[in-house]
Amino acid sequence: MDIVSLTPHGRRLTALLVRADDPREKERWALPHDVPRRDETIDEAAVRIERAALGAPPGLLEQLAAFGDRRRHPSNAHVSIGYIALVASGSDGPVADQAAWYPVDELPAIAPRQRSIVEAAMQAIRARLDQSPIAFRLLPPTFTLSQLQEIYELLLGRRLHKASFRRALHASWLVEPTDEWRSEGRGRPAQLFRYAPRRRRGSRRGVRFEGVSGSLGG
Repeated sequence: MDIVSLTPHGRRLTALLVRADDPREKERWALPHDVPRRDETIDEAAVRIERAALGAPPGLLEQLAAFGDRRRHPSNAHVSIGYIALVASGSDGPVADQAAWYPVDELPAIAPRQRSIVEAAMQAIRARLDQSPIAFRLLPPTFTLSQLQEIYELLLGRRLHKASFRRALHASWLVEPTDEWRSEGRGRPAQLFRYAPRRRRGSRRGVRFEGVSGSLGG
């Protein structure tokens, strides 16, 4: 069981890694992993593994896929079942003494199979962004539209045009305003929103990005 735990730190998307038990290991860091106990299901095992590393259950924990290639794994397991765990911004601690968050695009050396699991997790999330409100799992209960756009940019790996993003967001009927406001530096405070999808016949549950994207480096 290998858990890819993701949370935003600033403008970086980070993954939770644990230090290898044996300092002689080739890779000093690894995804949280373990084998299921006799008295638990694989989902129960995933929750236990994540709780041990994170200190609390994640906002979302979903099975990703099984990985049975011959790539090296820290436990030398023949088969791994990968899970995706999403942790809301601001609720990512405390973590275990031997655990730390690393940017997904700058991970230290980890076992080849675990790196492939991280890559598969990111591909799965990006494939679902315009069909599922998965991005809201990385936010606190109330948030500004700028915070929401930053999360989508982190997951997509590219910048989004502000006006186009907000048009697409309002068209998806996924958020509603609250009576609260928050200062975001200079300028007037920004209104806080919450995830509150309105049901519409045939509606999709994500934000469609046609014509919204820009360059992350631009």
